[in-house]
Amino acid sequence: MTEPGSAVPVEDSFEKSPAISADAEGAWVRREGALAGLRVLDLTRILSGPFASMVLADLGADVIKIEDTRGGDDTRRWGPPFQGDDAAYFHAVNRNKRSLAIDLKTEVGLDIVLRLATSADVVLVNFRPGTAERLGLGYPQLSQRNPRIVYGSVSGFGQTGPESRRAGYDAIAQAMSGVMGITGPADGEPVRFGVAGADLGAGMWATIGVLAALRSRDETGQGQHVDISLLDGQMSWLTYAAQNYFASGERPRRYGSAHPNIVPYQSFPTESGEIMVAVGNDSLWRRFAPVVGLGHLVDDPRYATNPDRVARRDELLPLIAEAFLGRPSTEWAALLEEAGVPAGPVHEVDEALAQEQVLAREMVVDLPHSDLGTVRTLGSPLKLTGTPTTLRTASPTYGEHTRELLTAMGLGEPDIDALAERGVVR
Repeated sequence: MTEPGSAVPVEDSFEKSPAISADAEGAWVRREGALAGLRVLDLTRILSGPFASMVLADLGADVIKIEDTRGGDDTRRWGPPFQGDDAAYFHAVNRNKRSLAIDLKTEVGLDIVLRLATSADVVLVNFRPGTAERLGLGYPQLSQRNPRIVYGSVSGFGQTGPESRRAGYDAIAQAMSGVMGITGPADGEPVRFGVAGADLGAGMWATIGVLAALRSRDETGQGQHVDISLLDGQMSWLTYAAQNYFASGERPRRYGSAHPNIVPYQSFPTESGEIMVAVGNDSLWRRFAPVVGLGHLVDDPRYATNPDRVARRDELLPLIAEAFLGRPSTEWAALLEEAGVPAGPVHEVDEALAQEQVLAREMVVDLPHSDLGTVRTLGSPLKLTGTPTTLRTASPTYGEHTRELLTAMGLGEPDIDALAERGVVR
């Protein structure tokens, strides 16, 4: 058997398709998204890293998802519910990728991944700090092989600082950042987001950092390490809550759905369900009050300005809450919209997914899947007029592209069969 890494030079294989080519009229156009022609080696799992690599894939990058040979990404088993062999959780953040199942703890498996890294533009990892280096896949090691590599790492606490080696979990980052401390009912306990906000936020920051580093590389020819932490990302989201504390010295508190700086800006129970209103300035207040039957308060000096309303929220909000009980949410939403006041019903997930606006924006899509035919999933929020996102395939099956990728590297069927028999690949 030919040992991978010795007989097939990387530069002679795995050529990238051109990102820019001429159309029928001779004009130069970019194919298949803004990041077409870029290759991403994705060594992440669970949520934060896969979310980042999915965004890059949606933008046209070729994302190769590396999975171990002992079951692959943990989220394949995070069910029920399942769609085919994989949990719905896995399908949520792994579209547009190719799966290579390989054992990084074997010399041959590691060599294959190192060769892929040498030809990659971006490598993403979300190991605990120090793990990638022990495997031989840290930034110092990969940048020696490929100085142009953009290396994005996502961890709980970052690559530096006294707690950098701690394991990172979404809920811990939400708790330690103060975000949980300001989330939940005013008279209740702190609660975490309904989705994994720290993981998803870190994934978004990683995407932004990678794109910035790629832009810099275009200018300098040099890659760099993009170091993202869940805790940092959540701290950045404190924004005005932290600034309010810096300005006043007062600890921010929980307001439920309400806003600490604007009144009324929260949800209210109605005859059926709840409605969210956002009366963001005094002009909106003068439109809002008459619609809900409180026109006599428009010129009341106690509530005339937002600072007045914030100062007297405890006496004003019960009056508004009582007014909203007279009609269903959909009726209130129509009346407030007609008056130019931002408002909307508080939807459950199924209701949100069925909205005409959501469907018109293609935020629910059916994508082809090799086993299931199609998988329904969320669309991309990125709407680019010149280089639109391309949602090409649903998430890959476990190791679906192992043979395809190894063949592209120059390995023959007998070599691949031998690797599979030895448990190096799946």
